[in-house]
Parts: sequence; C-alpha cells; structure tokens
Amino acid sequence: MGLIAELEGLTAALQQGLDQAVSLPEVEALRVAFMGRKGRLAGLMARLKEVDPEDRPAVGQAANAAKQRLAELLEERIARLKALAEGAEERFFDPSMPGRPPYRGSLHPVTLVMNELCSILEGIGYEVVSGPEAETDFHNFAALNFPKDHPARDMQDTLYLGEDLVMRTHTSPMQVRSMLAHKKPPLAVLAPGKVYRRDFDLTHTPMFHQVEGLLVGQNISLGDLRGTLAYLARELFGPETRLRFRPSFFPFTEPSAEVDLSCMFCGGSGRTDGGTCRVCKGGGWLEILGSGMVDPNVFKAVGFPEDCSGFAFGLGVERIAMLKYGIGDLRMFFENDARFLERF
Repeated sequence: MGLIAELEGLTAALQQGLDQAVSLPEVEALRVAFMGRKGRLAGLMARLKEVDPEDRPAVGQAANAAKQRLAELLEERIARLKALAEGAEERFFDPSMPGRPPYRGSLHPVTLVMNELCSILEGIGYEVVSGPEAETDFHNFAALNFPKDHPARDMQDTLYLGEDLVMRTHTSPMQVRSMLAHKKPPLAVLAPGKVYRRDFDLTHTPMFHQVEGLLVGQNISLGDLRGTLAYLARELFGPETRLRFRPSFFPFTEPSAEVDLSCMFCGGSGRTDGGTCRVCKGGGWLEILGSGMVDPNVFKAVGFPEDCSGFAFGLGVERIAMLKYGIGDLRMFFENDARFLERF
C-alpha cells in the first residue's frame, strides 16, 4: 500500500539528513521535522482514516516500526556527536593501530660541549669536580690572590649575596677547594659549571658556563701547558688547529697568557670564498681561553709546598659551542627555541 511505503521511506530520508548533520541543533531540527507534532510522521498518521478498515492494522504496525527506527537513528547520532565533543573517540584504544614513538629531546649544545671537554681531559688523567655556586669571598677571591683592595676585583662584575658571600664569578674556587682537600700535590682537576657576573649585553649574559683546569706537581712548565691546550684544541676542532699565546694578566697566574685558535672557518687565512672571513674578521685567529702558571701566592693560601708548580686554564663553554656549531648569536642558547635545540 502507498501509505506503508511512505512510512518505510521516512527512515531513509532521516538517515540522509543525519549524515549531513554535524551539530546537536541540526539533529534537533531533524527530530522536529520528522517526529514533531506537525512532523512528517504525524502527517502520515493523520491519513490513517483514509485507509480501509481491514488494512489499518498493517498500516499501524508499519507506523510503529517507523517511529521506533526514527527514534533509534536520532539517539545514535546524538550519542556520536556528544562522544566527539568530549574527545571520547581520541581516547578509544585500537590494538591494531601502530604505536606512537615517544618524543625524544636532545642535550643542550652547551651541555654537549661541556661533556666533550670533560671527556677529552678525563682521558689524560684529569678528575671532574663540582661545588657550590654561592661562594665565600675567600674561595672566590682571597685565596686566588685577590686581596680586598685589588683593582682586579672590579673586572669581575660580582653579584654579592652578603658581605662575605658572592655568586661565583668563575669556577676557580673549585681549584682552591680541591687543593685544600688534597693537602699536597700531585693534583689534576677540571671544574665545569655555571658562573655569574653582573653583566648583560649582546655578547654577555649574567649566567654562563666555564670549564677550568688545574694541574699541580713537580717541575710543571709552560711547555706542559701548551701541550695540554694544543691536544685539547685538536681534539675539539681537528688536527690542523694551531694555537697562539699572547701575554696577559690574571691575578692567580704568573706568567699569564691569552690563547688564540687558528680560525677553523677559513683555516687561519682570514679569507673565504666570499672574501674576508666574517668569523675571525680577517685576522685568522680566534680568542679561546685564558691560562698561565699558578701564582705562588695561591699555593701559599692553600698550604701547598713552595717547591711545587702548576698551571691553570679556563674557557667559556658558550664561546666554544658557538665556534664548534657555527652559532652566531649568544642569545640562542637561552631562548629555549625547540627548532634550534632539535638540531643537536
């Protein structure tokens, strides 16, 4: 009969509408259109009086079946939309899906370089030591030949925490602590870590990293210092690397020297294919660290014998990392930019 066919057709019509409904209000509009008091189902039921009495039971059964199926379709679509809104679909576990590999971070370039420096020097007998970043005046200055009125204290741009307590301006206090702990030579230590100075501009930050080395024994000479630093530089930058020593001044070493490295970007020539080397500015050399023979006053402050000798050196880790990885802006180390860090 025609009315039964129309009732059965409601299901397909509603399903077509629900497939295009992407929100609960759209589903509600379909419910009203099909099952409301003036909806399509109600309109068909109003024509029941036109059906022959003997056919009315069959039409009534078809109407009830259509009503039940329409209600089921609406409930299914509503439940689906609510599940999507609550993120239930994302939480659904499908054992047949491949697993997601965990995101792996990487070590910071400063950490990588510090670890490499320590590994190279540990390989020739140095011991890595660490200590407090808040230091006493004695360990940070006095024992390193910085008396109270020494003008070199002005070079340090110190952050004071109190009259006798400072944020360490170098890792040299660990050299003092190591000598005090060992009582007598021989001694070979490395002191990596953070240091702090009241200094901030395009090329300086209030916190940075240093690695300092100390070797104390008998008959230690400048030749031993040069050999150690040449070995370190060649392990870091390649066998063709050359060093240049320039006289300098540090209160805790005498004689003292600044050490320059042949530019690894132009091979020390000062020029590249594009003209003047932008890294060394055409000079062919790059300043890399400070060094010298330990001043006798430092040995006296820690109670070491007068006949011992030794050398010390210190370098900025960020400086080495910039040269090693070709990084042009110091601030990139501190910005936590994942695009930069994931390169390492």
